[in-house]
Amino acid sequence: MTKRARILVAVGATVAGLVTAVPSTATAGTGTAAPRAVAPLKWKACGTKSYPNLQCSTVRTPLDHDRPSGRQVTLALSRIPHTAKTSQGPLLVNPGGPGGSGLSMAGFVASSLPGKVAAQYDVIGFDPRGVGKSTPALNCVPKYFDPVRPDAVPDSYPAEKANRDRAASFAAACGKKHGDLLPFMDTVSTAKDLDVIRRALGSQRINYLGYSYGTYLGAVYAKLFPERVRRLVLDSIVDPDGVWYEDNLGQDHAFDARHKAFAAWIAKNDATYGLGTDPAEVEAAWYGMRAAVKQHPAGGRVGPSELEDTFLPGGYYNGYWPSLAQTFAAYVKDKDQQALVSAYKTFGAIDASGDNGYSVYAAVQCRDAAWPRTWSIWRNDTWEAHRKAPLMSWNNTWYNAPCATWPVEPLEPVQVTNDKIPPALLFQATDDAATPYEGGVTMNRRLSGSSLVVEEGGGNHGISLSGSNCLDAYLVDYLTDGTLPRAGGSGADAVCAAQPEPKPQKAAKAGTSTKGATLHGLLGFRS
Repeated sequence: MTKRARILVAVGATVAGLVTAVPSTATAGTGTAAPRAVAPLKWKACGTKSYPNLQCSTVRTPLDHDRPSGRQVTLALSRIPHTAKTSQGPLLVNPGGPGGSGLSMAGFVASSLPGKVAAQYDVIGFDPRGVGKSTPALNCVPKYFDPVRPDAVPDSYPAEKANRDRAASFAAACGKKHGDLLPFMDTVSTAKDLDVIRRALGSQRINYLGYSYGTYLGAVYAKLFPERVRRLVLDSIVDPDGVWYEDNLGQDHAFDARHKAFAAWIAKNDATYGLGTDPAEVEAAWYGMRAAVKQHPAGGRVGPSELEDTFLPGGYYNGYWPSLAQTFAAYVKDKDQQALVSAYKTFGAIDASGDNGYSVYAAVQCRDAAWPRTWSIWRNDTWEAHRKAPLMSWNNTWYNAPCATWPVEPLEPVQVTNDKIPPALLFQATDDAATPYEGGVTMNRRLSGSSLVVEEGGGNHGISLSGSNCLDAYLVDYLTDGTLPRAGGSGADAVCAAQPEPKPQKAAKAGTSTKGATLHGLLGFRS
């Protein structure tokens, strides 16, 4: 029996007691209800130091799209308006998640594209339903991630049960606090929100650029509204066949591989960090650090789970490696606990916006598709992954474990196969950990006529507008006039070399002012 089949069997046996207010968005389609009239948007200046021309607005959208005249929720929008005489229409941008705020993405994308290209688009950012400045915003359990949490890797049955109970309490709190919203927190409902935004913009079609989870959102929108898609760019692509349980298992192995690449980079730069020239020796020192903070959390704040959270961003973006390596060396060589605490505050700590983001993440992923309801499936699959990929397998399981007892029954995932949209442009790095390479290959097959651009040897998550002239040239050509690379056959249509590895630094820094650092700050982690 496949993992997917096991999940469906387990779910089928246990959903009877769940909330059953299921909108007909459970399957792909725009539904039968007539769309509600949308008022034209009123924009006001909301510029920042980084993006002084930013404008903001809001739009009302049905909580339940099958009841367009019923309860409404509010979506927060941002815009950098076009300045050219001829416009190519709105370009909606999304940083992923689910749960990521997209308001700053409009300014970033508009300022990162060549001026002549950006001037042709109204670049539109948005906070999806439940996120950030959209209302109501979800926050199931404030300070859920406050330190020191239980060790992610259970060394006894009571330790495992403590984490299970903790995850179940989060799911129960979400149901109690947001039970009226949870049946409508899903990707299909969010995709239908995008069409409300389109109508409010007064546009017949939209252009779309999505990163990470934003690739799945864009593909679902294209399935529901193929006639409304003008250009579609998907970067760092979710495997649509693994939504969401199997995709997370794939992440376990991919992040472990990125952690090994991090150890190899430190070994190559032993002159700076002094942790040894053998990658295996460096990796062993990291796990030694993990064992040490389990016994005595650094500064009373960084235990093993917080340590994993601190180093996980290095799997998303290697621009963080110098800072993380310096922190690692300071603790191992100098017993500098404050270095770990400082790095945790920078990379691992969750604030109120992070609480909101995680609540939306759980709400959408638990609702979108079936998860196992039999805990032995989670346990067996996680231990199997942990034996080969110990870095974050259990950490990732507990991050998603609320789905094991989620109080709303799951929907069926959307089959995103599509031959009705214009050719799409896809970007994928071969060593991406958050959305492994196979997802890009699968999406390329699912979207007829799409073109896949691959960063060979690249390990970052989010690769366009991140400093690669080669990758960005394909994006610019596509946004300018729809031009796509075509290699023929079933492989990549174009290949770009990976960007150079970061240079070692003797002083710990959280990143530089490069486009890559800015982008990855917007994309966040776990997106």
